[in-house]
Amino acid sequence: MSRPIRDLIAVLVLAAVAVVLFFLFPTNLALLTRIVAVMLLVLSLDLVTGFAGVATLGHAALFGAGAYAAGIAAAKFGITDPLLMLAIGAVAGSVAGALSSLVILRGHGLSQLVLSIAVVQLAHEAANKLSAWTGGSDGLSGIAPSALLGMFRFDLFGRTAFIMAVVMLLLVFVILRVVVRSPFGMLCRGIKQDPTRVRAMGAPVYSTLVKMYAIAGAVAGLGGALSAIATKVVGLDSLSFNLSAEALVMLVLGGTGKLFGAMLGALVFVWFEDRISAINPFHWLTVVGVLLVAVVLFAPNGLTGAAEAIWKRLRRARS
Repeated sequence: MSRPIRDLIAVLVLAAVAVVLFFLFPTNLALLTRIVAVMLLVLSLDLVTGFAGVATLGHAALFGAGAYAAGIAAAKFGITDPLLMLAIGAVAGSVAGALSSLVILRGHGLSQLVLSIAVVQLAHEAANKLSAWTGGSDGLSGIAPSALLGMFRFDLFGRTAFIMAVVMLLLVFVILRVVVRSPFGMLCRGIKQDPTRVRAMGAPVYSTLVKMYAIAGAVAGLGGALSAIATKVVGLDSLSFNLSAEALVMLVLGGTGKLFGAMLGALVFVWFEDRISAINPFHWLTVVGVLLVAVVLFAPNGLTGAAEAIWKRLRRARS
């Protein structure tokens, strides 16, 4: 089966799942839209960690940059067109990604993690201090996106926001599939496996990783802008270390280096977190922790890795 056919099947599967969820959970569309926003964040993290091998715990800085840029554009400058807000969020995230990579890529291993944590903490503190623009600890409110394409208003049920989020996710997924399979994407994989060899071959390692960070920043910024449009408020939690850590957990849960894994991990984690916290608001973290331990022990390659292993065994059994 050719790659275009497989990509088309993947898009159709994602669209079919979205349609089923739309009709199956009509009162939970706000949660589903939030899941899509988080999916974009985890997809972005997969680009730099799963495909390029950059260790980071500060990816929420890119998500928050997109969220605050879109929110400030709407609340302070009256730019309320949702598509324009998404574009502003993507540009802000890309710039934040490129700038933060100049710091993070100077380190290696543990020092890289420390630098990434410092980046997100500095971004969090900057947003808190610039309260005249960001709202500080109270959050940025007054975000009122206009009707999508001038026809579809953002209703209380979240239908317009969810449909827009799904369409954007599908477009981003297709674009990222092209990116990771391109010579640029293969170069990033080579850098992940052996940067010394790639450098010895004359390929630019540092600038390639900066470019990948900028692309990842645009994807994370889209997620942040989507969150701002859907919730109409931006808080400091969009720049928190906890969000960065949770994104990494979701990526490991779904499977690194697999775009499907990033989306599956985000869906399972956020949905499971929401359901368990509603059932048991005092001990839900314990249940989530047990789930993660079980996945790491019995499916070290994530849920997608486990699914691929099962599929291979079934094919062997049939043959």
